[in-house]
Amino acid sequence: MSLESQIMEEMKNAMRAKDTVALEALRAIKSGIILAKTEAGASDTLSADDEIKLLQKLVKQRKDSAAIFTEQGRTDLAEPELAQVAVIEKFLPAQMTEAEVEAAVAQIIAENGFSGMAAMGQVMGIASKALAGKTDGKTISTIVKKLLA
Repeated sequence: MSLESQIMEEMKNAMRAKDTVALEALRAIKSGIILAKTEAGASDTLSADDEIKLLQKLVKQRKDSAAIFTEQGRTDLAEPELAQVAVIEKFLPAQMTEAEVEAAVAQIIAENGFSGMAAMGQVMGIASKALAGKTDGKTISTIVKKLLA
């Protein structure tokens, strides 16, 4: 079942349950899919990688918004954002823990013989491809910096 058809089914369920937070998150996903399909040079269907990137982008936007709202003491606005994150994350593959990401990055560094901060770009490129969809770039970047320092 494609992501788009899953979203449509979940939207119907959210409407029946009158779950406004889930409905808002699902509509955002649907909107993102439609925008991605109508971009110049895009095909009628999205690849699995493109779907994952889209979902990760939506999660990141909501987490960033929640962080800003929390800094400003607006927990009333941060809570719905975090609730939407939970809804969107249901459609992402299981995320790796920091320990798992650290082990994977350490293996990449060891296999390729990288050392020093000068190799950060190379390590990030390899790690980002290898761990795509399983964790976010910020986590990878933090761990790469820690291991190369």
